[in-house]
Amino acid sequence: VQLQASGGGLVQAGGSLRLSCVTSGRTFNNYIMGWFRQAPGKEREFVAAIYWTDSSAYYAVPVKGRFTISRDNAKNTVYLQMNTLSPEDTAVYYCAAARGSWRQRPYDYWGQGTLVTVSS
Repeated sequence: VQLQASGGGLVQAGGSLRLSCVTSGRTFNNYIMGWFRQAPGKEREFVAAIYWTDSSAYYAVPVKGRFTISRDNAKNTVYLQMNTLSPEDTAVYYCAAARGSWRQRPYDYWGQGTLVTVSS
């Protein structure tokens, strides 16, 4: 079971990035896929989640309206489009999979993180 996140990098404030998470090793069709982030010195926090079945999506308040989570079933990939980035979005971003609910903590499977750095 693998979740492979990519797409992080350095971007200026106001810019955009798209993160990708490729799943492999098992079928995640019935799982909720989520993105979390952890900023330096802070606890990991929920960012967004999406259901494979009907694409219902949920967002944390700080990113709502700026970030969009989506998935491509054929590619077993989940995306996080991040727009209007600010330095407060700087963090390591993790993708994860849950069997129960988008609210469950912790999620059941985790990928490695990808670093997003937003310069002012």
